[in-house]
Amino acid sequence: MPVVLGPDTELIGRETETAALRERLRSPGVRLITLTGRAGVGKTRLAAAVVREPGDGFPRVVTVDASDPGALAGLRAAVAEAATGKAAGHRVLLLLDGCDHEARGPAAEAVVALAAEPDVVVLATGVEPLGVYGEQLLPLAPLPVPGDAGDGGRDHPHPVASVALFARRARDADPSFALTPENAAAVAEICTLLGGLPLALELAALRLRLLPPHLLAARLRGRTTALAGGPVDAPARHRSLAALAEWSCHGLDPAALALLERLAVYEPGFGPAAAGLDDEDGVDALLDRGLLTVVGEERGELRFAVPEPVRSHARTGSAEAAGAHAERYRRLVAAALPGLGGTGQDRLLREAAAEAPNVLAALRQLHERGDGEAAAALVLGCHLPWLAQGRLREGLEWCDTVAGAGPLPEAPRARLTDLSGVFALALGDPQEAVRRHRRALALGKGVGDRRQNALASLRLGTALLRTGDATAARSVLVTAHSALSTMGVTGGTAEAAVALAAALRAEGDRRKGHALLATAEETFRRSHDGRGLAGALRARAALDLEGDEPEPAETALREALRLYEAIDERTELPGALEEYALLLLRTQPAQRPRAVRLLAAADVLRQRTGAEVPQEWRSQAERARTELGARLDWPDFATAWAEGVRMSAATAVAEALSSPVPSRHPVAGAAADVQALTPRQAQVALLVAEGLTNRHIAARLDISEWTVVNHVRQVMRRLGCTSRVQVAGAVGRWG
Repeated sequence: MPVVLGPDTELIGRETETAALRERLRSPGVRLITLTGRAGVGKTRLAAAVVREPGDGFPRVVTVDASDPGALAGLRAAVAEAATGKAAGHRVLLLLDGCDHEARGPAAEAVVALAAEPDVVVLATGVEPLGVYGEQLLPLAPLPVPGDAGDGGRDHPHPVASVALFARRARDADPSFALTPENAAAVAEICTLLGGLPLALELAALRLRLLPPHLLAARLRGRTTALAGGPVDAPARHRSLAALAEWSCHGLDPAALALLERLAVYEPGFGPAAAGLDDEDGVDALLDRGLLTVVGEERGELRFAVPEPVRSHARTGSAEAAGAHAERYRRLVAAALPGLGGTGQDRLLREAAAEAPNVLAALRQLHERGDGEAAAALVLGCHLPWLAQGRLREGLEWCDTVAGAGPLPEAPRARLTDLSGVFALALGDPQEAVRRHRRALALGKGVGDRRQNALASLRLGTALLRTGDATAARSVLVTAHSALSTMGVTGGTAEAAVALAAALRAEGDRRKGHALLATAEETFRRSHDGRGLAGALRARAALDLEGDEPEPAETALREALRLYEAIDERTELPGALEEYALLLLRTQPAQRPRAVRLLAAADVLRQRTGAEVPQEWRSQAERARTELGARLDWPDFATAWAEGVRMSAATAVAEALSSPVPSRHPVAGAAADVQALTPRQAQVALLVAEGLTNRHIAARLDISEWTVVNHVRQVMRRLGCTSRVQVAGAVGRWG
């Protein structure tokens, strides 16, 4: 029998899907479209909105509840009745709603039985496809959440569809509600925790009658299935997230259900290899029903998540699964450790970054169950990944937490104390780093681990150098370098050589510094340690600049930036960007806007790690900003700085590497600007200076307008300009 469509509520954030569905239905060859998606995603509401205004091609519409066996039995009669008296060329639109679970098979059979009716178009809704020949699918995903690519982010979540829906329903429940700067972060977190699922957002919005956004967000962090209170006239599964999750899992076979419970303990974004999905049965079944979703890709490997509220429902009482998860990630980190300093470093560090939430979850599990040695091994295994990811404060806190929790052998305690000094130095506190490294050496004497003590001495010397005590640093580093070399610790020896070269530079001995760095570079290249090599190249660039050799310095810094980009480095990258920006100011004054962008990007990227600006760089950066502010018009400086602030790490590296390589033979003034451009770019620049638009330039040069756009962008980059007016000014200086 026909069913009532329900209230005509405004669809929010579904403009694209609505237009796409209407367009599909108008296609003459379409016979069956199935709107698929997870429970609670809004399939019925979207289908109902389209059916209410189906267009001129469908004068008759029949709506049937597929979960009602009686309705399916009388389906052909209902369609025949609707078809009676219709005009020639007009079709009947049949909405077959709720083709889920036990109703899926009968609904598919009913659709097949209608194949003989050429003027009947079926619009079905269901979690899974019907599996009927000729079926066209229109998947419906949850609404975008703050942080998705292209949105305003958590600080400015207003344009995001999930936030818009939440705010609208919140005002329906409480007319005084308004999205403000004070509650925006909490609202963004709620939308993210609920994965943008419309039903979940609407249930959460109702709770604002009782809880302010920040308390509601705190409650949902632990268990989203706590949300309830849906309309009494709604289906039972739509009245609470617990009921929705249980309904979503209904009918799963035991193998798929067991797999779901195992995967529910994984944090979103896990990879198939890390979760051991290669040989698992049931993965396709979970994907088909939206109980396992693809949330991204990392170098060709898909990343998965069990979405809420199913995840909260499935992991209830999963202590055994949580223990297995922790053990699995402990083994994965241990297995990756030997390769982190050599071949495959870029792949392993990127995988570690993608799996970071799961590694932290495993660490919490190990710590909570009192397995101190396993927790210590996991923290120590995260040394390089956490540095590369910029997890500095987190790393320091975990070192202190695990080292201070209950009985722990002296050897791992000494190593944790030493590692805590590494994080303290990266955070910009060399005095605290010195204190921690000395404590680690004191603990290490009782253990008798010569290798670890030599490494702790190396790190102590590095920290002493950052305090400004070059003499003490050199003394400690000479001893550490010798000890590590004698023991055959090649990576540690190269690291000590880089630190010792910096100490020698501080004392004015550039010749010995260069010799040490040449050996370190060779070692890092031979072992394929990209992060170590980048550090050595930066140290060599500093020596070259002191010797007034900017060309090799630029070559070294460019290579260092490429190496950092390959491993997605976050801790050392800001310093490298600043060094390159200062080099540009010294060698290519026309690149001032680019230097501003790089300094701004470095400033923001460093803030995200929580690190302080090293003292030796603070004054140089401030002088550079002062000089740039004086030499550029204020609007140009402010525009360039704002552009840099918005850059991601990868974009900032690309910005640096896109700067023109200076000529080996000095070219002064306007000639240098011309030399930085290709002949075609020079043509485009001249026409821009004449005031021509992109369209007119395209017609003049007989190229596409899009090609002109690209040329203009390259001209601006190479000339260090941020507007067409500045390009015209630069061209005017060519004479």
